[in-house]
Amino acid sequence: MNQAGTSARAPDATGATMGRAPGGAGRSFTTRLCLALMALLLGFAFVVGLLAREVLSRQEDESLQRLSHGLARHIVAHWPAITQPDRDAADRTERQALLRMLMVVNPAVQVYVLDANGRVDAYIGEPGMVRQHQVDLDPVRRFLGGAAPPLRGTDPMGGSAPRLFSAAMFAQRQGDSRPPGYLYVVLDSAARQQVASQLSPRYAWQGVAWAVAAAGLLMLALGLFTFRRLSLPLRLLAQRMQRYSSASPTAQPLLPMGDEVTAIEQAFDDMTARIEAQAERERENAERERSQAAAHRESMASIAHDLRTPLTALHGQLEALANPALASVHPPERLLGTALAQSNKVRRLSQQLFELAALQSAEQLVHLERFNLDELVSDAVHKLDLGAKPALVQLSGPAPGPLALDGDLQLIERALTNLIDNALRHGGDAGPVRVSLQRLGQLAQVLIEDHGPGLPAELHARLAQGASLRDPPLRRSSGGIGGLGLAIAQRIAMLHGGSLQPLPAPDGGTRLCLALPLAS
Repeated sequence: MNQAGTSARAPDATGATMGRAPGGAGRSFTTRLCLALMALLLGFAFVVGLLAREVLSRQEDESLQRLSHGLARHIVAHWPAITQPDRDAADRTERQALLRMLMVVNPAVQVYVLDANGRVDAYIGEPGMVRQHQVDLDPVRRFLGGAAPPLRGTDPMGGSAPRLFSAAMFAQRQGDSRPPGYLYVVLDSAARQQVASQLSPRYAWQGVAWAVAAAGLLMLALGLFTFRRLSLPLRLLAQRMQRYSSASPTAQPLLPMGDEVTAIEQAFDDMTARIEAQAERERENAERERSQAAAHRESMASIAHDLRTPLTALHGQLEALANPALASVHPPERLLGTALAQSNKVRRLSQQLFELAALQSAEQLVHLERFNLDELVSDAVHKLDLGAKPALVQLSGPAPGPLALDGDLQLIERALTNLIDNALRHGGDAGPVRVSLQRLGQLAQVLIEDHGPGLPAELHARLAQGASLRDPPLRRSSGGIGGLGLAIAQRIAMLHGGSLQPLPAPDGGTRLCLALPLAS
């Protein structure tokens, strides 16, 4: 696994994404699986209970109708007087006796006498109870035709729910041309339904509750054992990923180990962010290496150009000295002076390149000592003045007094020499180079001013921004690299904790400020 980390993406990732603690973070993944299983079991048990209750109710209705299927036929066969209209008190007494007998046997039944069209002719019971006088004969005919129970028919008491019933057709009476009627017995009257609604649900739901409780406990135990065994590798993986992610100094706080899935998600986001960050760093490094390689090639080409010109001239002067014919045309003293000048260019350029390479590879000063900067500046000015009339280099401005500095005296002297020498070469013909020294808080500032054409725009911009003058190298319009002396002075100032900055020059030319921290 690549050691890079995540975000969040994320934020985030990332994370956005990261370090978040969702509501279920306190429960383990196994616990949440068991809770989900229990919820599903409870819902399943509830649905099964409802279906079982419906099936039991239908089975009970079918059993009741099958057991009472021949009740109406039995009544018609054993009490034929019920099919006759009331002729006297004896008939009514016989019917009342039949009603009492039926009520004793089964208080839930209701007995009706229907004509051939299904209209209620008589009700064996209290008068005025019949509210629906027309009974649908289609279920009755199906019942008599042997259709499978349960069959439900009209409730003459006016109830909206159809009722279980038993029916029988009367025998054809002698001498009566009218079609015979029906005996219609309602088996599940309102009284039976009321009792059933009070008893059946209680026992049914008690049974379902006990079954659900027993099944739930059993499934919970099995689920805890099974899910814990199944999720153990997931939990171990989450712990390993968290331990791996926590090794990164930028890792987000770990979530409670109870939530394995979220912990893995966070660790994955952390690793994703770290991988992306590492890839981005590698791309930047590759781009930097390509840029440095290009800058190195450009530097080598520029150095070759700068060395080729004086070396070619030097070689030509030496050939002229070696050739007697050319030596008679050109005085040897002149050829020798020109050769020495070109040799001095090569020496100075080589020395600057070596110095700059050594300074760029150095991270700190090696030789430290305390010295007075004001004395060093005065010595550098007098050394480069060369006693010319008028003076080529002048000290200007009021003397700031002794300025103690902790640093490398040789390097500071080299920086001053480079700055003054540059000012002499580029602007000395227009007037003397002025050097001044002043104190500003805990800084000593050495100002070097000339009256030349000024710094090139790119060189001025880099100095003003504090950017390196060597990365990438400066190209002169005539070819080669420029600003070596300024680059050396800038690097020396940076090694001492100071800076080299350009300042506005109201009278034209170049005005540079070498700022160095004073000794504490």
